[in-house]
Amino acid sequence: MHHPRSPAESARRAVSLIFLINGTLFATWAVNIPGVRDHLNLSEAQIGTALLAVGLGSLCTMPLTGAWTARFGSHRVTHTVTVACMLALLLPLFAPDFLTLILSLAVLGALNGCMDVAMNAQGVTVEQRLARPVMSRLHAYFSLGGMLGAGLGTLLVGRVPMSTHALLIASLTALTGLLAGRALLPDQTAPTARTGSQPRRAPLSAAAALLGALCFLGMLAEGANYDWAALYFRDVLDTPGGAATLGYAAFVTTMTLGRWFGDRLRTRLGDETIVRAGALLTALGLGLALLTRMPLLAAAGFALSGLGLSNVVPVMYGVAGHALAGRGIAQVATIGYGGFLLGPPVIGFVAEHVGLPAALGLALVSAALVAVLGGRAFALIRTRMPAQPAA
Repeated sequence: MHHPRSPAESARRAVSLIFLINGTLFATWAVNIPGVRDHLNLSEAQIGTALLAVGLGSLCTMPLTGAWTARFGSHRVTHTVTVACMLALLLPLFAPDFLTLILSLAVLGALNGCMDVAMNAQGVTVEQRLARPVMSRLHAYFSLGGMLGAGLGTLLVGRVPMSTHALLIASLTALTGLLAGRALLPDQTAPTARTGSQPRRAPLSAAAALLGALCFLGMLAEGANYDWAALYFRDVLDTPGGAATLGYAAFVTTMTLGRWFGDRLRTRLGDETIVRAGALLTALGLGLALLTRMPLLAAAGFALSGLGLSNVVPVMYGVAGHALAGRGIAQVATIGYGGFLLGPPVIGFVAEHVGLPAALGLALVSAALVAVLGGRAFALIRTRMPAQPAA
C-alpha cells in the first residue's frame, strides 16, 4: 500500500538534493581550473587572485542573507538563488579574459554565499518540522555532491569541450534546483516583509559571536586538511605519485561517513558532546599525523581528523538556526567562512618560515580550542533557547 509522503519528508529530500548539487557545482569548477588557466594563459598568482574572488563574493552576501530569509522565507530565497547559482557556473567557464573571470567568480561566490546560508536555514526549518536532526546528513549530501562532480569531471575533462561539460552540469543542476525548490517549507517564524518592525541588521549577540568563532576555528582546521594534506604527504613524508593523495582521501572519506551517520549520533549523544568530542578527536588525529613519518599512520591521523570535524560545522549551523533563527546562521556562517578562506593561506605563510608540520599545528590548536570553548558556547545557547520558541 502506498503511503503519501509528508510535506516535511518531501522537503528533507528536496533540500538534500540542493546540498548535493551545491557540492557538484564547486567540484565541477575545481576540475576545470586547469582548463581555464590554459585557455586564458594565466599565471599561478592570477589563479590565486581568481579563487580569492569566490571567497570575497561569498563574504559580501552571507551577512545579508539572514535578513532576506527573515523577510521572504528561507524556502523562497533557497529556491531562487539555487537556480541562479547553478546557471552562474557558466560565467567563469565561458569567460573570455582575466578581468571577466574575476567578475564571474565574484558573482558565483556571491550567489553561493547566499545559497549556503539560505539552504542551511531551510535545513533548520525541516529539522524543526520533523522534530529530529537532519543537518549532518544534509552536509553529507554536499560532500557526496563534491565526489559526484569530481567523478563526472574525471570522465568528461579532456574528452569533451569545457563548454559542453559546463552546459551539461549547469542545465542538470539548475533543473534539479528548480524542481526541488517547489517542495521546500515556509519557515515557522512569520516573514517580516509587511511589518517593517525588524531591524535591517540584527546586532551580533555573544552567543552568535562565540558560535561564529568556533566555526572559524573548525573551518580553519577543515580547510587546512583539504588544502595541505596532499602536500604534506608529498613534501614532508616523501610519498611518491598518486600515493601522495592518501591523506586527503582518508580525510574526505571519513568526513563524508561521519556526516552521513552524524544525526544518529547527535540523537544519542547530544550536540555539545558531538562538537567537543569531535574536535578533541581531530586534535588527536592531527597530532598523530604530524608526529609520525609513516604514511599509513599519518593517513590514519587524517582519517581521525575528518571523522572528528565531520559534524562540527553542521551542528553549529543547526544550533545557530534553532536558537538565533536565519540571521544567526548568517552571522555564524560569515564568521566561520572567514576561517575557511583565511586559514589555508595563513598556514602557507607560516610554513615558509617554520615548516609545514609546525604550520599545520595551527589546525591542531584550532580544534583543541573548539573542544575547550564549546562548553561555554553551548551554555550561552541554552540561555537563548527559551527566548526563541518554535512558532
